[in-house]
Amino acid sequence: MKIVVCGYDDPVAKRLVAQVQQEYVARYGSEDETPTDPADFTAPLGHFVVGWLDGEPVACGGWRGHDGEPNFLDGDAELKRMYVAERARGRGLARALLADLERSALERGRRRMVLETGINQPEAIALYTSSGYLAIPKFGFYSGSETSRCYGKDLSGGLV
Repeated sequence: MKIVVCGYDDPVAKRLVAQVQQEYVARYGSEDETPTDPADFTAPLGHFVVGWLDGEPVACGGWRGHDGEPNFLDGDAELKRMYVAERARGRGLARALLADLERSALERGRRRMVLETGINQPEAIALYTSSGYLAIPKFGFYSGSETSRCYGKDLSGGLV
């Protein structure tokens, strides 16, 4: 897979984000309503990528920095919109994408990657926990949801 930096509002990224939103509809009954602004994913405080396989966009993901905000530590990067199209799953692409996003966050001085996912995404939870993510207190738009789970990983290899 070739991973290419892409604007969150790029037409290719928008198509993939629409696909992940439909995945949320299928699993939870509605789209993710977490406020997102394309500017949040712009360097130096954010990053968004698209993964290409055989000339087709099949994956996306990004992170946005959080400093001085409630429920976040200075240096946090929040993972958002991690997605691999169904036709490309089972090939390790999500793990490669996650590693690329962690690397880019660390290169930009981010110290911890945090994320929110849900219990209806067991494959996401398995990916994150097998990649060194530990449960952390809930944060963000779904912090009061019984189906929400939050995880964090110290990007320098220390404790969350």
